[in-house]
Amino acid sequence: MYVGALTLDILLGDVHSLKQKRSVVRPLVAELHRRFPAVAVAEVGHLDLHRRAEVGVAVISASAGNCKEVMDACERLVAFRPEIELLSARQRLYNDDD
Repeated sequence: MYVGALTLDILLGDVHSLKQKRSVVRPLVAELHRRFPAVAVAEVGHLDLHRRAEVGVAVISASAGNCKEVMDACERLVAFRPEIELLSARQRLYNDDD
C-alpha cells in the first residue's frame, strides 16, 4: 500500500476578503474531488490570509506509480487554473515500511 500526500501553495488573484477567498478555494476543492473521487482534498493552511491558500490532497493506491500519476494530474489541474497562481507543489510518498 502506498499513500501519496500533495501540498499545493496557492496565490489567489483579485481577492480582498476571506469571503472572496472561499468563493475561489471551495470550487477548486470541489473540482479536484469531482475529477478524482478517490482522493481526499481539503484546505489545510493559510486559513487566515485572504490571498494565499494551501490545499492538501491525499491518495491511497496499491502502486507507487499510480499514486504519483494521480498527484501529478491534480497538480496540473490546479496549475492551469487562470484565476490562481501555483507557488509550489510538494509531493511525498509513503509505503508500508515508513
